[in-house]
Amino acid sequence: MSKKLIRLRNEIIVSLLVFICGAAMGGNVKLGFYIAAYLLVGYSVIKKAAVNIAHGQIFDENFLMMLATFGAFFTGEYPEAVMVMWLYQVGELFQGYAVGKSRDSIKSLLAILPEYANLKKGDEIIKVDPEEVEIGDVIVVKPGEKVPLDGRVIEGRANLNTAALTGESLPRTVAKGEEILSGCIDMDGLLVVEVTKIYEDSTVAKIMELVENAGNRKAKTENFITKFARYYTPFVVILALLLAFIPPLFGGDIYDYVYRSCAFLVISCPCALVISVPLSFFGGIGSASKKGILVKGSNYLEILANTQTMVFDKTGTLTKGSFKVTATSQNRSEVLYWAAIAEKLSNHPIAKAIEAETETAIDLNRLAIKEIAGKGVIADYDGHRVIAGNQELLQSEMVETEALNEEGTIVYVAVDGHYLGYVAVSDTVKEEASVLINGLKQKKIKTVMLTGDKHEVAQKIGRELNIDRVCFELLPQDKVNELEKIIKENSDNVAFVGDGINDAPVLKRADVGIAMGAMGSDAAIEASDIVIMDDDLEKILTVRKIADKTMTIVKENIVFAIGIKLLVLVLGAFGIANMWEAIFSDVGVAFIAILNAMRTLKI
Repeated sequence: MSKKLIRLRNEIIVSLLVFICGAAMGGNVKLGFYIAAYLLVGYSVIKKAAVNIAHGQIFDENFLMMLATFGAFFTGEYPEAVMVMWLYQVGELFQGYAVGKSRDSIKSLLAILPEYANLKKGDEIIKVDPEEVEIGDVIVVKPGEKVPLDGRVIEGRANLNTAALTGESLPRTVAKGEEILSGCIDMDGLLVVEVTKIYEDSTVAKIMELVENAGNRKAKTENFITKFARYYTPFVVILALLLAFIPPLFGGDIYDYVYRSCAFLVISCPCALVISVPLSFFGGIGSASKKGILVKGSNYLEILANTQTMVFDKTGTLTKGSFKVTATSQNRSEVLYWAAIAEKLSNHPIAKAIEAETETAIDLNRLAIKEIAGKGVIADYDGHRVIAGNQELLQSEMVETEALNEEGTIVYVAVDGHYLGYVAVSDTVKEEASVLINGLKQKKIKTVMLTGDKHEVAQKIGRELNIDRVCFELLPQDKVNELEKIIKENSDNVAFVGDGINDAPVLKRADVGIAMGAMGSDAAIEASDIVIMDDDLEKILTVRKIADKTMTIVKENIVFAIGIKLLVLVLGAFGIANMWEAIFSDVGVAFIAILNAMRTLKI
């Protein structure tokens, strides 16, 4: 509990004790105790109201509480004046505690911020600020230390605690050659790491930037409540003044109507809405962050809850993005040998998949390669002319190929003008992809896949995952155009899920963009609204559940608070509801609404 909340708690306790002592007294002594009890618990409210009035911000809950309790003193209802302020401050204490609990789940991310980096300079290791380290520098991470910057392991092996980044409790093992992200904790081994990103571009810095900015993007519901309170408060103050002074002009008892007016003011205080709605969204964001899901603003939870169409990139999102050879012609070893020679100098994933299938030793001095963009390669090796690529390339070189029904990307191979055979290379679907698509279908959410891959490959993945609609052979700009069409076709919000640099424009254009954070590009993460830190597709179902539950709780609080207040306002105006009912309709409703809002932390 913060010092501010501890001080408030102590003020409430002392005030209650003074009030109880005063109740046993008589005459002016009793009044003195009541005033002391009132000032003990209400001084901060009166001070805030005065400061706000001085700055032109008159109509807020502090002003309402001050006005209502002053009116109660005026009518001689001293105990009620003290208890109204006392219960209001108890509500504030409870609110502070609730906000603190929800904030803790987000603030826990601060634990991932590195305090220093062990910079290696020759044989010497120097502790420096992570911001002083440059790309290419070598740092040392010891057991128990946080990884300060993103990099690549060049020596050592260790288990990493990635829970702060991904929400995953199981440790991840890293060894030489593997990428390592800042924010993880080295559990048991010494690692020597070559830095690949400066601190401000590192994973940990980006995460903290996202968290710090999340509160700046309010949901429509939150903005509505803020505007509502701005106009609602002066309106009820005017009504209260009319209620206090108009009926006495026609013979009514001024003390009775001032009392009713005070009760009216207490009832009308919009605390339950002003507190519980932002708290609900804040709790939803906190709940998501504990599960390794970063939501950049409460508005994205609201949008996601109203999303009925979800669009996916294929490679690296629904599929692993790791290609492997799935079929070859009967002369497997021979066709792989020549295909590996042709693809030797290529960094394309298909080339790497073919190279991984053979241990052919190739003398690069005897190899000359010409790449034909979008078609394949032509290589000269040891006096032989090798063609490896699609059917169009071989036909342009006057080589006849066979008709194939193989699924995946087909690499046709010819040597010295004669067709030799083929290699089929396919991407593999992520295990959790089918769980995600089935879960979305249960919620009656339409699914669409956008991919630059060819028709056969795209349709195969679409059938395997039971995706409603598949769009294929799309360039990055085509993906944006296709998404525009989907948005126009749907009255509800459209979400897009992707991970690559080419997905950034689509992520930005979608109503809500969801990026894969572990393997996703910086551009995709920057353009997105929600980041899944460990690339677990099932967490899309988790964040949708959090969004749905958060919006349900928000709507419950709005209906409950407004309904009770309207009822008691009418009763108060006619003198049926006294100050105690007024206190319940304000503090009691706020208590219940805050308790309900805190349920978002348990999603």
